Amino acid sequence: MIIRQADTSHCERLNRIAVNSEAFWGYDSDFMESFKALYNIREEFIRDNETYVIEENESIIGFYSILMDNKEASLEYFYIEPKYIGKGYGRTLWNHLVNKCRNNNINEIVLVTSPQAKDFYIKMGAVQTGEVESIVMEGRKIPKLVYSFKSS
Repeated sequence: MIIRQADTSHCERLNRIAVNSEAFWGYDSDFMESFKALYNIREEFIRDNETYVIEENESIIGFYSILMDNKEASLEYFYIEPKYIGKGYGRTLWNHLVNKCRNNNINEIVLVTSPQAKDFYIKMGAVQTGEVESIVMEGRKIPKLVYSFKSS
């Protein structure tokens, strides 16, 4: 298993992983169509933002992207191919993210996630700070969390 920086040739694979991972939670087709339209990773995004892939047997099975601005960061993507969920790959990828942020002197990372994935982030040490309106589905509230690197 290796983790390395994504390159622009990975867009199609990363989009497929994001869609498969989000669909894993049982969302209907309308939700998934909206998700695909809003969260479509393009070459410019990978060029402009820290994006890392985790590979097993030379196949990308997950990735994350962080948006950094000075000493602030937010988690834009964090997805694992469904057949690898629950096998430790998410924790490995999370630990890489934590080290990357620490190396960049980031004090905390903000993330917004699905209710189903919230427990993973809490287990990793994030704290829920509230809820925000989903951009995928109007009227749907989703958890907002913060992970502090000062206390971890």
